[in-house]
Amino acid sequence: MDKDKVAEILVEIGTLLELKGENPFKTRAYANGARTIEGLNEPLARLVAEKRLGEIKGIGEALEQKITELVETGKLKYYDELKASIPPGLIDMLEISGLGPKKIQALNKKLGVDSIEKLEAACKAGTVAELDGFGEKTQANILEGIERKRTYASKHLLSQALRAAEPLLENLREHPDVIRCSTAGSLRRFKEICGDIDLLASSKQAAAVIEFFVSQPGIVKVLAKGETKASVILDGGIQCDLRVVSDAEFPFALAYFTGSKEHNIVMRQRAIQRGLRLNEYGLFKSKEETRDAKLLVPCKTEDEIFEKLDLVFVPPELREDHGEFSAAEKNDLPRLIEWTDLKGALHNHSNWSDGKNSLEEIAEYMEELGLEYWAITDHSKASLQANGLNAARLREQILEIKKLNEKIASRGSAFRLLTGSEVDILKDRLDFDDDLLAELDVVVASLHVPSSSEAENTKRIIRAVENPLVHIIGHLTGRLLLEREPYPVNVPAVIDACAATGTWLELNCNPHRFDLDWRHWPYAQSKGVKCVINPDAHRNEHAGFLRLGAGIARKGWLTKADVVNCLDGQKLFRELQRMSGK
Repeated sequence: MDKDKVAEILVEIGTLLELKGENPFKTRAYANGARTIEGLNEPLARLVAEKRLGEIKGIGEALEQKITELVETGKLKYYDELKASIPPGLIDMLEISGLGPKKIQALNKKLGVDSIEKLEAACKAGTVAELDGFGEKTQANILEGIERKRTYASKHLLSQALRAAEPLLENLREHPDVIRCSTAGSLRRFKEICGDIDLLASSKQAAAVIEFFVSQPGIVKVLAKGETKASVILDGGIQCDLRVVSDAEFPFALAYFTGSKEHNIVMRQRAIQRGLRLNEYGLFKSKEETRDAKLLVPCKTEDEIFEKLDLVFVPPELREDHGEFSAAEKNDLPRLIEWTDLKGALHNHSNWSDGKNSLEEIAEYMEELGLEYWAITDHSKASLQANGLNAARLREQILEIKKLNEKIASRGSAFRLLTGSEVDILKDRLDFDDDLLAELDVVVASLHVPSSSEAENTKRIIRAVENPLVHIIGHLTGRLLLEREPYPVNVPAVIDACAATGTWLELNCNPHRFDLDWRHWPYAQSKGVKCVINPDAHRNEHAGFLRLGAGIARKGWLTKADVVNCLDGQKLFRELQRMSGK
């Protein structure tokens, strides 16, 4: 078991202990232990194998034993028994936003609430609001959280779906009876939220492939299994469906099951207009629905299907009936950005604020990835919960980054860290004065404490846009997918303001955000507003979010020319200086 999973389990143990009302020092020890494990500079497995884990500050004997058991066996008896000792309903309640262990414990002790259903009933009866520390507002928020949980119960983040699908797909590719295979559905279209996972394979031995599929690790339940289709539930609760077709049918099935529904309707209409019929089984010379192989118009790939309907190939990400047909008819589809076009990122955090890695660790990691630059934009002082930097600490960080860059340059490397800040957009100003912002390479302005008023939020953001020292507006709508709705903001008005000032807009590619939403990028592109794909990284591994961000940018019709961090280091730095008037 890797260190991230170990840390995750330690945090969960602390939460469960708090739920049981255990000594707070004991619960805190697990959270501290998790942070220590996350911050290790050498492999956890090596520390365990060499019995050096106990030498690390913050890892006592009890924690050492538990971590060792997790690393060596992948399981922890103590954790399993602890989880089993708590009513499942209380654990489910942790998923409701605004409810922490202490509040759940109070609800359980004072009202006997031990399930979401009982919690909802207590809220509707008004008894939750009467408890000390709750009140009407908390009660209303709990009801909203319950409704949100139900709405999103069968929804999953794109990153979760990809993580679950990729090993299954890789195993299918290696099976001797599989000819071709692919993801389909919303996952292949790179939708930010997926309902389930659709996989498609071609084979002459469909039954053998189905049997192989349902025996894969990570499958917790087989819902259905036939000769050519199986449905399973994967670890984590996501449903995955596999269909197996003949190789002649594969291109048509792939196009059909990729969708979207709206895109497919137009494709079928185009076929009918040409005296053809298109369905999941093929493209047929017929005026009626058919599967007659004698009438089949052979197509070896999806490209050929589009060609037969007088279209150039439409990338899966664009198949939403959002203008792709008119562009494909004119051979005017853009050459979409590839994740390999990205040279670095301009919104990231270090352990100076709420990140996990030091400046040295970040520089070494990003340089090894082959990137040319990486901006450190730690939080400004208003973000107290994120250990935001005051002016003195930020100036100290600027000097540290300068020294580190000199050290990197001395060994002949062109890589560099950029200085910066994610500065809070406050009610009437930015969190730092202009003289300090002028000392930075990159300034990202973000709204972290919004108003309930769309007009007020929009006014505040546009004020930041109009500051010539602000390069980027960060995560414009503040949404957290499946957790928090976007705050009210007039997105077109902000885009128009960015167009007027030349300010860049961020596509925050943290998979919980993907903000700005892909649906807004065609308008931004039409106004000449540039995009910056940023992972908002809080640990080195988050650099991998750039690949997801490029997929979302593709869905927004963006090209390499639209994305600022496709520029090489020298061009980017000149552009940053030009924007700031330096």
